[in-house]
Amino acid sequence: MVQTIAPLTVIVGPTGAGKTETAILVALQIDAEIVNVDSRQVYRGLEIGSGAPTETERSQIPHHLVSIESPEHRISAGDFAREARSIIGELERQGKRIVLVGGSGLYLRAILDGLAPAPPSDPKVRREIEEEMNQRGFEALHLELASVDPRYSAMVGPRDRKRLVRALEVWRITGRSFSAWHNEQDHSKWREFVIFGLERPRVELRDLIRRRVSKMFTEGWVDEINKLMINGDLPEAVREAVGYRQIRDALRGEKTIEQAKEETIIATQQLAKRQMTWFKADPRVKWLNGSGSEAPHIWSDAILKELQRTGDLVEFR
Repeated sequence: MVQTIAPLTVIVGPTGAGKTETAILVALQIDAEIVNVDSRQVYRGLEIGSGAPTETERSQIPHHLVSIESPEHRISAGDFAREARSIIGELERQGKRIVLVGGSGLYLRAILDGLAPAPPSDPKVRREIEEEMNQRGFEALHLELASVDPRYSAMVGPRDRKRLVRALEVWRITGRSFSAWHNEQDHSKWREFVIFGLERPRVELRDLIRRRVSKMFTEGWVDEINKLMINGDLPEAVREAVGYRQIRDALRGEKTIEQAKEETIIATQQLAKRQMTWFKADPRVKWLNGSGSEAPHIWSDAILKELQRTGDLVEFR
């Protein structure tokens, strides 16, 4: 039986660019529902710090995979992808159109392309890498990864030990980079989709991030994180998220709130740069440039015109 369905509309870009507003504008026009592709917005209790859609925004358009899981339960990219695909399938059976939106490149890739066929973990190799990190430091191992896998190293943040260890583990076991394993995926085997990337001038985005982070602190981000802390620490699922470690350290008295705020602004700007590096490497992304407060409206109009130009229905077996 042949079922006629629309391609998935995907909106990506750096944090703070205006993805949520743009996605809502598009969804309102095409009568779609939104599936979140943000690895932090999926957790309850992180609404302020993750920039999750507000109650007002969620009342405009149904959102899925937002604030549904306890941060005590870490969700892997594979878990997230399986749940997202299940939701997408159910919405399609209901005849709904779908907009995927978010900045978590690895989670989006897991949804659209499946997980890379990387080898299973080797406990011995992993222990050796972790011991080296303790002796040589994070930066030395990050430089090693950059020499063999510059693309993936750009996505590994300054505290993301887990990703760094895994990428080096794959390299040492197989002699092939993590990016090479990812590139083996067949991009055509699951669903038709079109990916739109939102891009602002770099200086403007940095200023938007500064104002956004300042607003989060004003709205009660510190209290939000204080509620998450158990025995002086955060759940593993959010410990390395941008801003959470910095504010945790301030709550412990290791730095001031103002220092935590400035460090968070810088870390968020660095995250945005890594996100752009990831998405720019994907040739399937159609990039849209915009500036100022009207950018989401400009982007949504451009997305709608592109969907109309290319035709929005395909046959799917």
